[in-house]
Amino acid sequence: MPEPGKATDKPDERPGPLRDLVARAFTRVEDVVYIGLGVLLAGSALVLLGTAAVEFVRFLVDGNLAANVVALLDRILLVLMVVEILYTVQVSFREHTLVPEPFLIVVLIATTRRVIVLTAEFAKLAQSGEPVFRYAMIELALLTAMIVALVASLLMLRRRGPHAVADRA
Repeated sequence: MPEPGKATDKPDERPGPLRDLVARAFTRVEDVVYIGLGVLLAGSALVLLGTAAVEFVRFLVDGNLAANVVALLDRILLVLMVVEILYTVQVSFREHTLVPEPFLIVVLIATTRRVIVLTAEFAKLAQSGEPVFRYAMIELALLTAMIVALVASLLMLRRRGPHAVADRA
């Protein structure tokens, strides 16, 4: 135990007033950025959803919904990705924690979206020649492995429980 009045090797662990002021300022800047991101993402999601609804009605009226269902599904999954990113921003803003699940879900949706588009284009890719088709098959195999890894990661995170997050506060 050090003698009174002597310096110790440990720095003072109490934050000073300047450090506290800087931390609060950065927290406010972070909140403003999250609010801006949230507004932009919400607006983008609404515009994308409206565009998808207009396309759906147009395809339905024209009678070619079946021919364009993949493109419509691609648009809907894009809206879902934006909404999931918005949820991630909301959680980060509200709790000042970094939660990995929403990020993994966004990547899982993006990967699934690419698998759907790729498999819908198989007939066209097969006519493009063997190298193009082979690359598409390799991409499909990698995407499938990625989906398995993402689902496994989500399951492992769920087993760890809701308190297994990186705290930034």
